[in-house]
Amino acid sequence: MNDELRARVLLFANIEGGVAFWANEIFNFGATSVLEKLKGGGYDPIKYEKLIKNVRAANPEEQYSSILGTGSVFLYPGISGWPACLDELAAPPIGLVVKGSVEVLSQKSLAIVGTRNPTPYGVRNAGDFAAGFVDREWAITSGGAYGIDSAAHKGALYAEGITIAVVAAGIDINYPAGNIRLFAEIAESGAIVSEVMPGCRALPVRFLTRNRLIAALSTATLVVEAAFRSGSLRTARDAAELMRPVMAIPGPINSPTSEGCHRLIGERAAEIVTSVSDAVEFVSSF
Repeated sequence: MNDELRARVLLFANIEGGVAFWANEIFNFGATSVLEKLKGGGYDPIKYEKLIKNVRAANPEEQYSSILGTGSVFLYPGISGWPACLDELAAPPIGLVVKGSVEVLSQKSLAIVGTRNPTPYGVRNAGDFAAGFVDREWAITSGGAYGIDSAAHKGALYAEGITIAVVAAGIDINYPAGNIRLFAEIAESGAIVSEVMPGCRALPVRFLTRNRLIAALSTATLVVEAAFRSGSLRTARDAAELMRPVMAIPGPINSPTSEGCHRLIGERAAEIVTSVSDAVEFVSSF
């Protein structure tokens, strides 16, 4: 292991993804420099006592082996395959654990997101839009969850396309468990991406931080069905902050699962789309 890889793995294993302070320290000064400063007492020894203790005691070779042991690779800025689009984030990732094809992370893709409890209308639209964009040689990115996420991944796979799942748990956790077969199919031609070490469980905060990765990895974002306070709206906001096109599919005016989409459309935070051709025409204008 070279010094940069060793430092990246060690920091990745001990710092939660999406923490703006550490993300920017590492982005601006480099992982090796930040690690040396941490070990040398260059950061507040009281505020960061636990982190300093952990990095001093950690074995990066063992941590790296645990990543490789899952059949994954550790991707980080500066090496071949790193998607430069992630550097645009306010809190760029320290690194990523990727299972499958690294190359697909840099190709044109559509994020399709939405509720975990969709209606048949939402499931059908997620699958149809995924297949429609696959036919136009786009990849489909989503979060691997039940509901709209799963429908989008499946729509891409049925159309013999590529799909990327950005998950909130360790690459070896298969969360949710009911999607274990789907994850295996995704990894065959696409990729599964995680911002935490193998063995880490999904936590509520990790779903929010992974949403920014879905937005950043994608050329555009489509919200299919979402409640008024859905986490999918966070993905849409993240995409808008990156100046990426955001779209939403309208639903019945009395449907709770479409309230989030109507909110985005009403606030002019998303373009209303009712067909694949509408969506393609909109994203091509950017």
